[in-house]
Amino acid sequence: MITMKIDGRIVQVTEGATVLEAALAAGIKIPTLCNLKDVNKIGACRMCLVEDARSGKLQASCVLPASEGLEVLTATPKVLNARRAVLELILSDHDRSCLTCKRNHHCELQTLSEELGITDIPFQGEHIVKTIDEISPSVVRDNNKCILCRRCVAACEKTQGVCAIGMQNRGFKTQIGSIFGKSLDEVACINCGQCIAACPTGALTEKDATKVVWEALANKDKFVVFQPAPAVRVAIGEEFGMPIGTRCTGKLAAALRRLGADKVFDVDFGADLTIMEEGTELLERIKNGGTLPMITSCSPGWVKFCEHFYPEFLPNLSSCKSPNQMQGAITKTYFAEKNGLDPKNIFVVSVMPCTAKKFEIDRPEMGRDGYRDVDANLTTRELARMIRQAGIDFINLPDESFDEILGDSTGAAVIFGVTGGVMEAALRTVADILTGEDLESLEYHAVRGLDGIKEATVNVNGMDINVAICHGTANAAKLLNSIKAGEKNYHFIEVMGCPGGCVTGGGQPYVDARTRYFVDPRAARAAATYSEDEAFAIRKSHKNPSIKKLYDEFLGAPGSHRSHELLHTHYVDRSKK
Repeated sequence: MITMKIDGRIVQVTEGATVLEAALAAGIKIPTLCNLKDVNKIGACRMCLVEDARSGKLQASCVLPASEGLEVLTATPKVLNARRAVLELILSDHDRSCLTCKRNHHCELQTLSEELGITDIPFQGEHIVKTIDEISPSVVRDNNKCILCRRCVAACEKTQGVCAIGMQNRGFKTQIGSIFGKSLDEVACINCGQCIAACPTGALTEKDATKVVWEALANKDKFVVFQPAPAVRVAIGEEFGMPIGTRCTGKLAAALRRLGADKVFDVDFGADLTIMEEGTELLERIKNGGTLPMITSCSPGWVKFCEHFYPEFLPNLSSCKSPNQMQGAITKTYFAEKNGLDPKNIFVVSVMPCTAKKFEIDRPEMGRDGYRDVDANLTTRELARMIRQAGIDFINLPDESFDEILGDSTGAAVIFGVTGGVMEAALRTVADILTGEDLESLEYHAVRGLDGIKEATVNVNGMDINVAICHGTANAAKLLNSIKAGEKNYHFIEVMGCPGGCVTGGGQPYVDARTRYFVDPRAARAAATYSEDEAFAIRKSHKNPSIKKLYDEFLGAPGSHRSHELLHTHYVDRSKK
């Protein structure tokens, strides 16, 4: 432990910590913009300046190591004036259309301006009109609102291993962009939205789908079906002031109904369906000498990452569509047939924690007969905006249930939203199938947790099944490289494109940099997910009576010809694009 002084207070901190971390741990607030825990620590924005009590020098606390006997001051006139000057310079070249910005009231730059009492901008900025890239189906970049903090660049490079964006030009012409001035849609962007989650301002946002959804709701000829993902219910409450990780399943269903949905289904049903198809595929590959390891295909960001950077592993990907797409396909076939509806008049709206889903729904293979499996994808944030626009009092909504039968699910489905969840749900079913028993053991703790890469060997009925779980595509790259090098051997791998899994997808509620030092949204939302799983009476996908009914009445059996037509897909080698 190191002992130092901050504002005259004795503070002890672990060796290797920065002064910023020491201050935050002691409850002393220091403003930041470029700093983001575990992602970006470069001292570029200079907002976190502190004064050395002995020399009077100003230093960036986010990169200043805490050292024995060091004394710093965080709120002297010298420090405060320097911070204000830095902030005023940033604002001088910033598009200050705050009232019409999607990040209004969720902007870290806006919050700091209020905290530091900025009432005037004395500097006349250059005000160069910069690039707005809105070609991508998932991500919109408005460089007029960019403060060059580089958090998005770090997230793309370090967390995701994609490197689709970087710094360009110099001086006032500096901006973030892709190689040769290309759009994000023209490079190897995987649409994961982690750059959006990292951004402190409105420079990065998701491609808006609220207008098309409002239009569908107003169209009397459209039968509008909403289907939220499992990760949405443990996050949407944050948009309305609830603590991170609050379970809002019943309120979510009620809100969607009040928006005007004709039916409110649940992608958890699609998750249970995925386990049936994916589990069957895994067993067939193991028994019949198929391509191993089999790798999950639920995360569209991960799938696109594989298509761009590891096309040699495309045969390893499960042929299963994601739960979202399966749900849409069944809605427009089985449900439509049962209710005498024309699939072309059904408008399916997915509510996802994910921005890559906006790309996924437009893939050519995700539809048939002139219609798409899913028509629109809203992020959790977009749904929250619609709820506010409709004047719905979310917090005081009663708890309501999803509509039968495509709203029926199990505990295994809800854990799909967290890293390790797909693996655990699959093991619950595969274990029962291999033993021919209804095993009492439900929880596979070896596949849980937030380690970037996890490994386990599960013995089922005398068979050792080697599994691996990773989250964040940079970790996926490490895992795949170890397999290519012959260092690892697995039967089944779960990959989630976003760190922590879907619970911290690129479309989830913003968590500012300061909060991230005290609360890990991955852990808080995951805990809520496991809590919801425990509350279910049925916790295995193959025990879902509505899933059994679907197979009896329509699909026949997992892996059947009809199942393959509707629920399975193929992939594209994008390595040369």
